[in-house]
Amino acid sequence: MNEITSFGAQGIAPAEADLMPHSVEAEQQLLGAILTNNDVFDRIDAVIGKEHFYDPVHARIYEVAAVRIRKNALASPVTLKAFLEDDAGLKEYGGAAYLVRLAGAAISAFAARDYAQMIYDLAIRRELIRLGRDISARAGRVDVTSEPKEQIVEAEQALYKLAEQGTSETGFQSFLRAVTDAVKMAGAAYQRDGGLAGLATGLTDLDKKLGGLHKSDLLILAGRPSMGKTSLATNIAFNIAKAYRKGRRPDGSEGAVNGGVVGFFSLEMSAEQLAARILSEAAEVPSDQIRRGDMTEGEFRRFVDAAKALEACPLFIDDTAALPISQLAARARRLKRTHGLDVLIVDYLQLVRPATARDSRVNEVSEITQGLKAIAKELDIPVVALSQLSRQVENREDKRPQLSDLRESGSIEQDADVVMFVFREEYYKEREKPGDHELDKMAEWQAVMERVHGRAEVVIGKQRHEPIGTVQLSFEGRFTRFGNLAKPWQGDGRQGGF
Repeated sequence: MNEITSFGAQGIAPAEADLMPHSVEAEQQLLGAILTNNDVFDRIDAVIGKEHFYDPVHARIYEVAAVRIRKNALASPVTLKAFLEDDAGLKEYGGAAYLVRLAGAAISAFAARDYAQMIYDLAIRRELIRLGRDISARAGRVDVTSEPKEQIVEAEQALYKLAEQGTSETGFQSFLRAVTDAVKMAGAAYQRDGGLAGLATGLTDLDKKLGGLHKSDLLILAGRPSMGKTSLATNIAFNIAKAYRKGRRPDGSEGAVNGGVVGFFSLEMSAEQLAARILSEAAEVPSDQIRRGDMTEGEFRRFVDAAKALEACPLFIDDTAALPISQLAARARRLKRTHGLDVLIVDYLQLVRPATARDSRVNEVSEITQGLKAIAKELDIPVVALSQLSRQVENREDKRPQLSDLRESGSIEQDADVVMFVFREEYYKEREKPGDHELDKMAEWQAVMERVHGRAEVVIGKQRHEPIGTVQLSFEGRFTRFGNLAKPWQGDGRQGGF
């Protein structure tokens, strides 16, 4: 083996260079293998990039070689000489003669992937050291604009990105990779008999309209009070958690092959209240009877059985009030890291606090919706956020909500991929009951009530991937439970969400 002088990274102080993990020899061996046999590049291209090399001269050599090989052109000491003749760093190493020495010193192409993995691992270690130093330096500076809690959140976010992606910056990806991902998604839907590209909610007609809950999407579920926003969200959460099955995915990774792990931020109700509501829906025992303990033996048995079924479901509830969006993101990352996370539900959007005080409520809501969308993209999961509607709905004759009814609607409508409204006409018609002496009006009212009883609508006002429209659902008021509405040819029975 020809002797090659090992040089430190350019621009790094000798003391710092000695402390940073690196192996110049491994970089030399890998580059030598590539320059000797360009086919080696295909085996290591998915493992490392130019940013993983410690020595910047080696990084530039790798970059030029990679560009030529991707163009099906030869990358050798002779062909690379023309592109690197004016490189000041390479001149310090001996110029083009250094490229020849690299190729001549390469031992074996078979070990190239091992060298690539070693270079990658050392690069991650260096990135961890840099992050640690940055955290330490920021903590050491007492700055009134940088609170310790914010620093913890930012540090956790940086570490999470490093753990998930192997680098602090993802950068651009090629269109080929994006197309490949799209084909995989379509293939997964095709394997489910043309069913869903996204996560099934358990409500058949809603799934058909949405195509399931898509990864990286922000879905807004809005409605006036008493429409059943939280009930529909808990129905969906329990259906997804109940269907959870872990296994090997088509891409070879371990994770949910059916259903998923659900994170539920309940900013309005306590975890106990939310669990009682889910138990009521699952056991078919009214929640007011559960609170009073007024249950028959059969009802209590169903209640206990439902509780046992719930224990095994990967449904995690956080009921911390007035969470800042930054803390919400940090907790979602932590949940994904420790237990996995396939869908996140936030009840509800207006109760989330912005990270910093803003001059207007519109700007605050904009920061929150942008933060929720960022969580969906970063964790690659659907995020379902509940939202209140303004009172202007009540002033119209037709009470069906529309996009303009969203509070601070501009930012919500802009950032959301899907906007859905829960609407129960029965709720409004009940309050229009005429007096007992108005027989004609009473008969008309009863006919209308019979038509709308036990029915709910989910109005899809915006959807990036699919057409908008309305989905009919069944609604059982005693248990505040939504389900699939039986079609006329399916008989009288309804299939509930549970």
